[in-house]
Amino acid sequence: MENQGHYSFFQGVERNFDKASKYTRFEAGILEQIKACNSVYRMKFPVRIGDSIEVIEAYRVQHSHHKLPCKGGIRYSMDVNQDEVMALAALMTYKCAIVNVPFGGGKGGIKIDPKKYTTFELEKITRRYASELVKKNFIGPGIDVPAPDYGTGSREMSWIVDTYASLKPGEVDALACITGKPVTQGGVRGRTEATGLGVYYGIREAVSIEEDMTRLGLTTGVKGKKVIVQGMGNVGYHAAKFFYDNGAIIVGLSEYEGGIYSEAGLNLYEVVNHRKSTGSILNFPGATNMATSSTTLEMPCDILIPSALENVINASNADRIQAKIIGEGANGPLTPEADEILGAKGVMIIPDMYLNAGGVTVSYFEWLKNLSHVRFGRMDKRFSENQNGSILNAVENLTGKKATDTERKQILHGPDEADLVYSGLEDTMISSYHEIHEEWVRLERKVDMRTAAFVVAINKVGVSYEELGIFP
Repeated sequence: MENQGHYSFFQGVERNFDKASKYTRFEAGILEQIKACNSVYRMKFPVRIGDSIEVIEAYRVQHSHHKLPCKGGIRYSMDVNQDEVMALAALMTYKCAIVNVPFGGGKGGIKIDPKKYTTFELEKITRRYASELVKKNFIGPGIDVPAPDYGTGSREMSWIVDTYASLKPGEVDALACITGKPVTQGGVRGRTEATGLGVYYGIREAVSIEEDMTRLGLTTGVKGKKVIVQGMGNVGYHAAKFFYDNGAIIVGLSEYEGGIYSEAGLNLYEVVNHRKSTGSILNFPGATNMATSSTTLEMPCDILIPSALENVINASNADRIQAKIIGEGANGPLTPEADEILGAKGVMIIPDMYLNAGGVTVSYFEWLKNLSHVRFGRMDKRFSENQNGSILNAVENLTGKKATDTERKQILHGPDEADLVYSGLEDTMISSYHEIHEEWVRLERKVDMRTAAFVVAINKVGVSYEELGIFP
């Protein structure tokens, strides 16, 4: 990871914005407003840890108020700082615009190493952070709706929603103050795998376009593509799983302890079991160990999916990357310098602000579920099954043939919540990819796909600002 002192993640995002803004029609003032972080809340609060008091540093940034609520995850990491949180909040604004989710961008972070605290201590820190957000009106179903991110999960979200509800008694939409909750606490089925599944849908759509694949010397389709995934967390594991289940060859996997590579392909489920039993992916039978996580990125493959932290591909290693397609599962895994080096080599980069938007898309579905107070599919599942049954019976009577048990089960199945969530996510990722692709083609592919995605996002946010008429 490049030194934070030398590299500003937020300035990197601004550089990409400036590069794209030249291809839009908006005046300088509107562009400045879109680019600016509207609100930055930096807080320090005391929490008793063991026998002593620790002062915890934390942030919540609201990048854009062109649509409310703001939306973005909360990460727990020692790398959390204002620059990073601002950059991630800005990316959230553009991400939501690209996938047509009506939120402004936000992001939060607590500067701690969660591994160093007990569950009870983490709960105290999380609840105190939530109460600080409530105190300053930085959380609420119509104000700012956080979600999980690096170092957090559904457990932390349930603590936050409980704290919020206890401080806002009687608020009927309290569950909608945060997403990524456990299903029992108002969460939505399909949220856990949403980002990884979105990565799969996005890359699957990219590799289905024959003209682009011919340019890269690849065939269309996921089947048989050699894939390396960096990061075996929530995003990386699920992305790898969906590729593996759909016929791709997983040749490399890496984690913080190092990586493994096998040209013949790795059995993902066996690797996961190996890691559970040994505590590491290293020394997997039949695979070669890689000294570091970043060495794995440089091995031969068709598709590389960095799904861990930002800046892992930078000026120092970009020229050694052998992948023909890079799908950014993580936020900001490539620096602008890496973009230029890889672009010159003809590598196709599918940008993070589109590709990992599966999480925020399904968070949007969860928010809608909480506001409507009804589970997706509850109203129409049985109706669909009854209607499908009537159609099937009519077809059987007309043809004199009977459907097999498997066919009958498949045809009669009415959609449940996970089916509808997957369907909504798939539609979102496909239609958004084509919006970006059309812009890229309109610009005659003279820019990279990230710039085309930024143009799409700026156009949507800019129109919102114009139509709001908020400039006095």
